[in-house]
Parts: sequence; structure tokens; C-alpha cells
Amino acid sequence: MSSSPFPALSVGTLDPAWLAALVGRALDEDLGAAPGRDVTTQATIPAEQHGLAHLVARAEGVVAGLVVVPEVLAQTAGRLEVPVPTVRMRVEDGAAVARGEVLAELEGPVQALLVAERTLLNLASRASGVATHARRWAVALAGTGATVLDTRKTTPGLRALEKYAVRCGGGENKRMGLYDVAMVKDNHVAAAGGTAAAVAAVRDRFPEVEIQVEADTAAQAMEALDAGARFLLLDNMPTPLLREVVAAVRAREAETGPVLLEATGTLTLDRAVEVAETGVDHLSVGGLTHSSPILDLALDLVGSRA
Repeated sequence: MSSSPFPALSVGTLDPAWLAALVGRALDEDLGAAPGRDVTTQATIPAEQHGLAHLVARAEGVVAGLVVVPEVLAQTAGRLEVPVPTVRMRVEDGAAVARGEVLAELEGPVQALLVAERTLLNLASRASGVATHARRWAVALAGTGATVLDTRKTTPGLRALEKYAVRCGGGENKRMGLYDVAMVKDNHVAAAGGTAAAVAAVRDRFPEVEIQVEADTAAQAMEALDAGARFLLLDNMPTPLLREVVAAVRAREAETGPVLLEATGTLTLDRAVEVAETGVDHLSVGGLTHSSPILDLALDLVGSRA
């Protein structure tokens, strides 16, 4: 198998400015425009009351998004003008956890803990659901030499978090957007007047970017190779055809040099090994981000004092 062309991104990497802006928008949704208010909590809980809360997994899975917790607490405390709660992490993002396991201990003003609760749970539960789904694919593909990739089918505004979660689960990120990789699909080919014309146009306008070409048939795959593409997306191919196309491409690598091959389109976990064993390098799965259910997490207040 060819080595992955995708950048080795640290699982722990989320841009702090992006994260701060995301949390600010999420808190605005819940509290109203900054500083906002929680009419229930602020009416019933004194600002000086302190407490301890546990962030708990209500189901087994893989956690991600715990990195958002301190930011949510800090911004919430700032809006309420109370001290920032402390966070003691029991596990790190990417950890497999059991139902009932305590993931973190949060201690500080009860107002801040309760006001922050839904925002931090929404973000961490969503990310953990993606990570759990990605881990299933990573485990299924272990030992095959193929890896699972995400796609651009992400929740608007959450792409960086969801792609981070894919990494936490053991998957890999493909392109982050339309700006960093050229992906020539059927509509581009039709509009440009052919595969060769589309590839040439990208090379002329954006010579620094990698070019990937989608192929639905063996003939299209060979045409893409002839046009100079060295990364092919083999789309919606039944396994026998996929195996045939992979063999044909590999037979030409003495001439073309290494070619990266990605199976894509309507892939399911029960076909994962079968598809990987055709010799593709990657399987791309939009469902990692567009169809992952959340991992159920909860925040339990376990003690408080005036």
C-alpha cells in the first residue's frame, strides 16, 4: 500500500481562536447575546454557591471534544462574572470509555457549572459520537493496510471539531475544504470538456495543489492516469470491478509512479474488509460525520456548598 498523503495532524490540535469563537456562538444560542442570562439558574442558585460535578459517559464509546470543556467554563464564568471552575480530566480525547465512567471533575461556582452544562455536553457528545463511529471503522480495517477517511459532509460550523473527532477515533482527515485539494468530479469533467482538460486547467490555475480525479469506470480511471492524476477516487464500484481497476492501475505504476486509490460511495462496515482487500489505500466514509449518533454524556452535580 502507498503511504498516506494527508498531513500528520496531532489529535490534540484545535485552533484556539476557532474554538473560542465556536464556544461564543454556542453560548449565544443558549443564553442570548453576550453576556446573556439563564433565568432559571440565576434565580435559584446564589452566585457564591460552589459545587463539584462529574462529566460522565452514559454509554460506552470513544470520547472526543473534552478539549472544549475548559473553554466553555471560562467563557461562561466570564459572562456571569464568577470565578472560573477548575477541571480535572480523568481521561483524554481518544480514550475508549465504559458506561458510567467519570471523564472529568468540574469544581467551582454552581451557576457556571449549570449554565455551561448544555453547551459543553452538546459539543463533547457530538464529537464523541463521531470518534466512536470512526473507531469502529479503524478497528475493522486494522491489518488491511487501508485507512478510513472523512469527507466534507460535516455539520456547518463544526468541521474542525468533527474532523478532530475523526482523528481521535483513529481515522484520517482528507481535504479540509475546497481550497486545499483539487477534486475533479463528473460535473467538472462535463463542464471542462473532458478529464484531461479539467486536470490541465487546475494545473494551470493552481499548480501547487494536489489533484484528485473521480472515476466510475475502468476507462475513466485509465483516462485520469493518462491526464496525469496520481490520486483516484473509485466511486460506487462493486467489489469485482474495484478489484479489476485496482489491478489495472497497479500494473501501470512502473510507468506512472505510485498512485493512491480511494474507494468511495455507499460503503458500509460489513464491506470494509472486502473493499480494503481489493488493494485500495483508503476508504472514504461521509457517514463518519453526517450520520454519527451522539455519545450520551451527562453532567452530574455531586456536591455543593454555600
